[in-house]
Amino acid sequence: MLDADLAELYAVETGQLNRAVKRNSERFPEDFMFQLSDQEFTDLKCQSGISSSWGGRRTPPHAFSEQGVAMLSSVLKSKEAALVNIEIMRAFVRMREAISAHAELSRKLEQLEYRLGKHDDEIAGLFEAIKQTGVLYP
Repeated sequence: MLDADLAELYAVETGQLNRAVKRNSERFPEDFMFQLSDQEFTDLKCQSGISSSWGGRRTPPHAFSEQGVAMLSSVLKSKEAALVNIEIMRAFVRMREAISAHAELSRKLEQLEYRLGKHDDEIAGLFEAIKQTGVLYP
């Protein structure tokens, strides 16, 4: 998640969030937080339509991993920050559960296709149609 998005969630200014992170830099190793490169920042501006002229951000944003987001609640010491952090952590858990369920369902369908698809052309056609949707098979 980007610093500006997190600042909005935590109801603080982006600069305030980044200053808190800078004051506590030892709590944010590279796998918790990193700053986008100039090229990544340029690409982000192009994709999101951010103006590169007057106004707007001029420095690349910081991106936070799940662990970095969790650490933010310890450096932004407010009740609101703690509550927001709880909801963000719950969202990460739900996201991992959905990804895991999706992978498990794909694996089971592949096994079923292997066992049944050889014996029945209609079943094989059904599996082919499912594959073409791209929903379960990447």
